Amino acid sequence: MAAGDMAAQVEHPRSGHDDVLRALRTGTAGEHQILEDTLDLLDPELDRARLAHVLGLMHGFWTAAERGLDEWAERHPADAARVDWARRRRAGLFAADLAMLGAPVPGAAPELPPVPGTDEALGRLYVLEGSTLGGTFIDRHLAALPRLAGVRIRAFSPYGSETGAMWAAYRRVARAHVAAGGDAERVLGAARDAFRALTGWCRPAARAQAVGA
Repeated sequence: MAAGDMAAQVEHPRSGHDDVLRALRTGTAGEHQILEDTLDLLDPELDRARLAHVLGLMHGFWTAAERGLDEWAERHPADAARVDWARRRRAGLFAADLAMLGAPVPGAAPELPPVPGTDEALGRLYVLEGSTLGGTFIDRHLAALPRLAGVRIRAFSPYGSETGAMWAAYRRVARAHVAAGGDAERVLGAARDAFRALTGWCRPAARAQAVGA
């Protein structure tokens, strides 16, 4: 099951000035699928070398994405506290996973646009946090691959049994922000930008036959 499928299971229709989460899910479906095809982490032939390559690229992206969110959090500390931003950083987990695999931690990171406000922060977080849903399925897949026996990756599902609760908390904050006057279109635009940036940055790790890289 893909991350988007799991997200669909935990979303529920809302009435009123309608649901930013539903708009995010439908409005980023195409970008989400391209990213999944690019990474292809459910590949039954996935090996340590390509896994390490993907983790290195993701570390670079998360480093850049979190830098922008840290700058936003300094300007909007109350909003950052509401979404529990301090608990959601994962760049360090990608670095630790690379070390566990005996792979170097690359220093390269993409240039990402700044995060001027909470609309844009929530859009970027939709991509970063949504990845934890699919991460639980990736972890199960990796555990079943003989060539990855003994490998335990932490960054894909950093919250463990609290994954659902952390995602639900993000959803509550996003809905409350839009209900209080936030701009749902800006949230969606930032999410689409983040998906595209992540896909472009991770394209070097794609299988040529999967995405025509």
